[in-house]
Amino acid sequence: MPAPVGGRRRPPAARLAGIGLLAAAVTGALYAVGRLHPPNYTISLFGQSGLAAVMLKSLLASIVLGLAALQVLLALWLYRRLPLAGSPPRPVRLWHRVIGFALFALTVPVAVHCLLAYGVQLTSPRVAVHSLAGCFFYGAFTAKVLLVQSRRLPGWALPAAGGALALTVAVLWYTSALWYYNGYHLPGL
Repeated sequence: MPAPVGGRRRPPAARLAGIGLLAAAVTGALYAVGRLHPPNYTISLFGQSGLAAVMLKSLLASIVLGLAALQVLLALWLYRRLPLAGSPPRPVRLWHRVIGFALFALTVPVAVHCLLAYGVQLTSPRVAVHSLAGCFFYGAFTAKVLLVQSRRLPGWALPAAGGALALTVAVLWYTSALWYYNGYHLPGL
């Protein structure tokens, strides 16, 4: 990354703040689009609509949850925080990136369907949490990608963004797929 004009680099706090603002802007833009876009419940997902689309999204969300768990394990291994795992072999870094790309690619059609079919709704606590978490997911993803590419930032920033991303995937799965698999009820509530 070239140095800004004058040869001075921005301090880490300024870069971190910029990444945070960009992540918040992505989240806010998705929220605004979702609130302004009128829902179209007839939109299909890979040719499936209605209950069939909900079933497909639940399956895809479950796959994404599994991939997110694998991502966390690989990240722990990469940063030597996985007990008894030893040093990671060279392909672990590549697999972490490939799985991360697959995870992101699987979320895009689901997110587009949700945004076009339902928008951002705040009609019940479950729906509101799901809608807001869906917007936040892409903001957190933006932050994580930018943090991975940045150097000389605080050591906690990347794990915090990755953890927020994984937690958001779990919240999205809980408020959608588990809700569906559990007969349209959230367990524990």
